[in-house]
Amino acid sequence: MSAPTSARSVRDRLLGAWALKGYKREWLRHDLIAGAALFALLVPAGMAYAQAAGLPPVTGLYATVVPLLVYAIVGPSRILVLGPDSALAPLIAAAIMPLAMGSSEKSVALAGLLALLVGGIMLLGSVLRLGTITGLLSKPIRLGYLNGLALYVGLSQVPAFLGIEAEGDSIWEKLAGTYTQVMDGGTNLAAVALGLGSLALIWIPRRLKWKVPGVLLAVVASCLATAFLDLGDTVKVTGALPQGLPAPALGGITWGDALSLVPAAAGIALMAFADTGVLSQSLAAKEGKRISGNREMAALGAANAATGVLGGFPICGSSSRTPVAVDAGAKSQLTGAVGAALVLAFMLLAPGVTEFLPSATLAAVVIAAAVALADPAGVRRLLRMSRSESVVMLAAFLGVLLVGVLQGILVAIALALLDFVRRAWNPYRTELGAQEGRPGYHDLARHPEGDRIPGLLILRFDAPLFFGNGQVLATFVREELDEAEDHITHVILAAEPITGIDTTALDDLVTLDEWLAQRGVDLVFAELKGPVKDKLVQLGTAARFTPDHFYSTVGAAVRELAGQDHK
Repeated sequence: MSAPTSARSVRDRLLGAWALKGYKREWLRHDLIAGAALFALLVPAGMAYAQAAGLPPVTGLYATVVPLLVYAIVGPSRILVLGPDSALAPLIAAAIMPLAMGSSEKSVALAGLLALLVGGIMLLGSVLRLGTITGLLSKPIRLGYLNGLALYVGLSQVPAFLGIEAEGDSIWEKLAGTYTQVMDGGTNLAAVALGLGSLALIWIPRRLKWKVPGVLLAVVASCLATAFLDLGDTVKVTGALPQGLPAPALGGITWGDALSLVPAAAGIALMAFADTGVLSQSLAAKEGKRISGNREMAALGAANAATGVLGGFPICGSSSRTPVAVDAGAKSQLTGAVGAALVLAFMLLAPGVTEFLPSATLAAVVIAAAVALADPAGVRRLLRMSRSESVVMLAAFLGVLLVGVLQGILVAIALALLDFVRRAWNPYRTELGAQEGRPGYHDLARHPEGDRIPGLLILRFDAPLFFGNGQVLATFVREELDEAEDHITHVILAAEPITGIDTTALDDLVTLDEWLAQRGVDLVFAELKGPVKDKLVQLGTAARFTPDHFYSTVGAAVRELAGQDHK
């Protein structure tokens, strides 16, 4: 490879999509307009999700600016907005709050460390080419998790929405305290009015499909109402932001903190990449393209690591802000960079604007995002389609609410894996027969009008063979042989679904073959995959299962063994 080609390869890996493919001059106007539209959402959303994560609002702006700038350089997607997200906020809070012990400074440091760990895990995953690991998050898990998370996030904002300072280590303790205060008449009616008004201003433009973001209207209106009605002493407000740029805030953390956060970082990395990967691929598909999962994982890891160093917290692709950029005409990652630059200008030139921003309004922003996160229609569809997958979904839903957001993911994944094992342990199995006028051999349980082939028992077992189902296959063959009306000379195993075998299942297969041989019956295989044949040879059964035991198709086996031309 020549030096210029090598340099180009390095550049292609480092530069983002818009820089790599050449920026077009006519894109500039669109990107500037889209960046300004995006800015209207970046500030309130970043501050709201920081509050939901139990962090100072300014950290949400740090976690907005840094990822946008980093991803503009290294991100593979042409249009994707990264930043704080309502789905990650409770995960972050659950991870750092027990270790912070009420210290705001320690919380910020732990959140930065968590982002660093998330970024490191993603970068390592990219090197190991684990871009497909999100397959662990099946549809039932994601439905249960997201709906449980939507309810969890919404409930977590109830105290702020009601203007109540609730004490407690868990959401349920805080809700219990909130209930007690409500019963004692402690509800702040001004905060409730601002919260309800904010929800109305968020949802009405969304329902009417206005171009102006409802979040921007809610923030501006609530700030004006607080200022002109002099509600600063009546309701809790965010207060003026500290003036300055993102900076390191990792003081006071220890190796013990890092070790404690690793499990949470792994769970957050999995969820963050799952959401970002789906969003990124969806955007690319609209243009008839595909994005490398490993490149996306590396870019998201770099963005998380950078925001961890500079005072932020874990982030992912935003399913709410990305469509805003797309609808505003974004053409490239310059849109995100423009939005980030405007946020920086706001932090430097007008940090005092948030002095009149009510906490109830930020709570309304998070509640609106939580409602959008829920998918009740998807839940109803799954309940109609599959009972076992509905159990997995319900486990994820209840796990998030009752056990915790991180533990709920692990519980759901464990149940999904157990369900997979259950299906493999007890797969569908049936006898096959011929049908007049139809090619091939068909399930006699579904087509009882089919004919059995005299002297042959054709069986199908729809799963790889492993330690859990080898005996199931053996029992199935014996029972079918005992029930056969004709004298059987050969059992033909239609083995196309058998894509693997382990040593325990092989022992069961050998024992079955010996049992059949004692009864004058030969066991043969049809359509067995080459790699499985190789495995049988490697496991030392070549002398038992010689080449004449294998047939390319069921039809070939029937023609050879029965002397009949059944197609």
